[in-house]
Amino acid sequence: MAALTENQIAIVKSTVPVLKEHGATITTVFYKNMLGENPELNSIFNISSQATGRQQRALAGAVLGYATYIDDLPKLKDAVERIAHKHVSLQVTPEQYDIVGKYLIQAIGQVLGDAATPEIVDAWIAAYGALAKVFINREGEMYKANEAHGWVGWRKFRIARKVAESNVITSFYLTPVDGRVPLPKYLPGQYVSLKVPVPQLGEGRHQCRQYSLSEGPSPAGEYYRISVKREDGTPETNVPGLISNLLHAKYAVGDEVELSHPQGEFYVDPSDASKEGVPAVLISAGVGATPVKAMLDSLTAPGAVRRPVSWIQSARSSAALPFGESVRQICREHDNVTANVFLRNLSPDDAVGVHYEFGDMRLDLAKLDRESHLFVNDPRAEYSVCGPEPFMLDVRSALVSLGVDRSRIFLELFGTGGVSD
Repeated sequence: MAALTENQIAIVKSTVPVLKEHGATITTVFYKNMLGENPELNSIFNISSQATGRQQRALAGAVLGYATYIDDLPKLKDAVERIAHKHVSLQVTPEQYDIVGKYLIQAIGQVLGDAATPEIVDAWIAAYGALAKVFINREGEMYKANEAHGWVGWRKFRIARKVAESNVITSFYLTPVDGRVPLPKYLPGQYVSLKVPVPQLGEGRHQCRQYSLSEGPSPAGEYYRISVKREDGTPETNVPGLISNLLHAKYAVGDEVELSHPQGEFYVDPSDASKEGVPAVLISAGVGATPVKAMLDSLTAPGAVRRPVSWIQSARSSAALPFGESVRQICREHDNVTANVFLRNLSPDDAVGVHYEFGDMRLDLAKLDRESHLFVNDPRAEYSVCGPEPFMLDVRSALVSLGVDRSRIFLELFGTGGVSD
C-alpha cells in the first residue's frame, strides 16, 4: 500500500458508511455503464447473475470489504486469493483493470454527486490502483505457473461422454481437441471455466461458467470431468441457468467447448504427508457434491496419505442424489471411509443403508456421531463444505457450536460473491 498516504487511507475508510448505504446502487450503475460502452466484456460477466442482481451485490460487498480493511489488508488475503483464481480462470488481463477502474470511479461520482469531493475521488483512484496492482501481480504468478504446464488461455475440448448422475445432474467427460495429454494435474476441489457461444447475445458473444472437476484426476490424464446441474431458476428470481440448460439440451457427444486451466483455492492435497491420520469431513448438498466427490476419489486413490474420511451428503430425493452408488462402492473398498446421506423426500423404493441413512429430513449434524462421523474432539480435523450459501452458513455455525475452530472449516465460494460472516 506504499502508493497510498495515511490521509488517503483515512478518507477511504470514512466512506464505509456511504458504501453500506449506496454500494449496490454504485455497482449497478458501474455494470450498466461499463457493459453498455464495452459490450465485448459481456463475455466475461455472468448475465444470469447480472439479471438476479447477485453480481452487483457481490461487487458491492467486495468494495465495502476493501474500504473497511484497507489499513489491515491481511484480513483480505483469502478473498484476494479466491478472486485472483477466478480472474485467471476467466483470462482477465491487466489492461481490463484500467477499464474497470475508470467506470467504478465514474459510478461513485455519479451516485454520490456533490458528496464525491475531489479528495474522496482522488483517494479512491489511489486505492483502486493499489488494489489492482496486488491482483495483477498475483494473477501474473498464476499465469506463469499455468504456462509452465504448457497451457495458458482458452483450449478446445470435445465432449467424449455424457452420463446422467441424477434427474438434474449430468457429467461431461471432456478430452482436448489438440490431443495433447496428459492434461495438467489439478488438486481435488478445483474447477475449470467453460466457455461457449451464446448466439442470442449477438455475433461472437460467449458466456463463461465455473464448474468443479467432479472426480479425482484420471491416472492417464486423458480427460477432465465436470458434472452440471440443470438450473431451472428459483421462485424468487425466475432466472433459469443459461449455460447449464444449454449444455443439457443442446450439447451432445462430439460437440466442442472451451476450457481454461484448472484453478481454485478450495481443495485438499492427498499427497500431503503432514495430513496423515487427520480426519477429512466432506459435507455437501445437491450439486455441491461435485468438488468433494473429487476429494473423496483422491483421498482413497493409490498412494494417497491415509486419513479417516467422513462423507456427509444431503439431497432432495434419491432421484436427485448424484454419485450415490459410486460413494457406496468406495465405502465397501475402504475401511477408513464412512458415508451418511440425508434425503428430504423418500420414495417407496428407497432403502436405509442403500439410498440413505436419514430420511424425511434436511441435513442435521446433531443426528451424526460426534466421534466417528464428525471428529469434533480431534483438534486436527478438517471440514470441506459445499452447497447453497445458506446451507454452508448453517453447517459452519453448527460445527462452530460443536467446538470446531472456524479456521478448519473450508467453504467453496467459486460462484459470484462470497459468504458473509
